[in-house]
Amino acid sequence: MKIKQIHHVAYRCIDAKQTVDWYVQHLNMDFVLAIAENEVPSTKAPDPYMHVFLDAGHGNVLAFFELPTQAPMDRDHNTPAWVQHLAMEVDTLDELLAAKERLSGAGIAVIGPVNHTIFQSIYFFDPNGHRLELAVNTATPQMMEKLDAVKWDMLEEWSRTRKAPKHAAWMHAPAAVEGAA
Repeated sequence: MKIKQIHHVAYRCIDAKQTVDWYVQHLNMDFVLAIAENEVPSTKAPDPYMHVFLDAGHGNVLAFFELPTQAPMDRDHNTPAWVQHLAMEVDTLDELLAAKERLSGAGIAVIGPVNHTIFQSIYFFDPNGHRLELAVNTATPQMMEKLDAVKWDMLEEWSRTRKAPKHAAWMHAPAAVEGAA
């Protein structure tokens, strides 16, 4: 078996309507489906929910559950807030910068653009506290070949030492970061 694609990714939300409105307004996603039940189909637990689905483009679907009878939504406090996030791709740096301006203009705090050498990105939070990233690829084929050639060695070294391997340290060298801008 080989996975064809991700069918959808689901997160919890505080308010389904507010969430749909926010993603439609700020990320230009289309609201495509709502499912509501009083019982969870897989577990048969009595747990009313609203499940909403948004089209993130190219067959990518982002979904949310509003769970009004559950304890208030919270995040995993053992994981730093910057770790768990959803990264979405845009086509150009101009689109990324325009998105930053639109989000900032709407009062949404935005970090970046951050230059990761092979891509640049901005970071912000949705109204539910989920960290989002918009990214534009800036890698050359040569950069990706270099990274591909060392990926297994890096993973093996990390597995043994739990220290960052230096195989791709060139990505963070000042010349590489300047060249990717």
